[in-house]
Amino acid sequence: MGRITLDKVTKSFGDIEVIPPLDLTIDEGEFVVFVGPSGCGKSTLLRLIAGLEDVSSGQIRIDRQDATHLPPAKRGLAMVFQSYALYPHMSVRKNIAFPLKMAGMDKAEQDKRVNYAAEVLNLSDYIDRKPGQLSGGQRQRVAIGRAIVREPAAFLFDEPLSNLDAALRVNMRLEISELHAKLKTTMVYVTHDQVEAMTMADKIVVLQAGRIEQVGSPLELYRAPRNRFVAGFIGSPKMNFITGAAAEAFGVHEIGVRPEHLQPSTESGMWKGTVGVGEHLGSDTFLHVHDTGLAETITVRASGEMALRHGDTIWLTPEADKIHKFDAAGLRVE
Repeated sequence: MGRITLDKVTKSFGDIEVIPPLDLTIDEGEFVVFVGPSGCGKSTLLRLIAGLEDVSSGQIRIDRQDATHLPPAKRGLAMVFQSYALYPHMSVRKNIAFPLKMAGMDKAEQDKRVNYAAEVLNLSDYIDRKPGQLSGGQRQRVAIGRAIVREPAAFLFDEPLSNLDAALRVNMRLEISELHAKLKTTMVYVTHDQVEAMTMADKIVVLQAGRIEQVGSPLELYRAPRNRFVAGFIGSPKMNFITGAAAEAFGVHEIGVRPEHLQPSTESGMWKGTVGVGEHLGSDTFLHVHDTGLAETITVRASGEMALRHGDTIWLTPEADKIHKFDAAGLRVE
């Protein structure tokens, strides 16, 4: 249960095509993340799968059943939104049970499912509290619990962590990943945060302007980005891009080197530059290097113990087997 197939799906608003013809298969039990910049079509694509938007053409199949024109309630999917959408006058128990009550489910079965969801989400101690008595992370878990009790074929998450602070986002990332490991249910997750995508996904779908740029595991996208867009989007800090004579020395129009694949030295190396701003993070320091003649700024990931100051001279040498090569159109050259 939970296999989702999109076959030449398109979406237009009037004369504006926001999703050109698109093919995608999400396998049963996969954790798939749609990632891309704002306006790339990732939330629209999720809403098409959920049935909250009508497709303009093409077909959506859920477990081999044509779901293209099925209403959302008939698709067997559960969606978790950015906003928690909890009833403030209801307890956690009643909020989680609400969709079951509306479906007319037997009270004993309701209690069984609610208790299971509360246990899985570590909400048992808060089951009789109101949403106003909970933290943001706890409220989001209640919203997820309301989805769990429906026992859907797949969960759809639309940027569910956007309202949380940085520390809670990290905790909830781990909790949702743990939840997937427990339930083994298909999950489709939308985010603009590539760190969330890299840390949570079995498979990442990188989108730009409604088009799929690449599909693959986090490591596949990191190690072998199909084009410059994917190379620049996946990885933090982002990849350095270099053109001109330095790239031509490698036989291509452009090369890309990740900050962690540059070896810094105070004595010698391939490229010479001047240290600008240093971002000290403890174990690592991100140095922004100027005056290399390669690009306006080159970012390098150095050891936190490396003692360099603004204005110091530095040499950078790329790891030969970690250089990414691109042609004039920005496509990967093997």
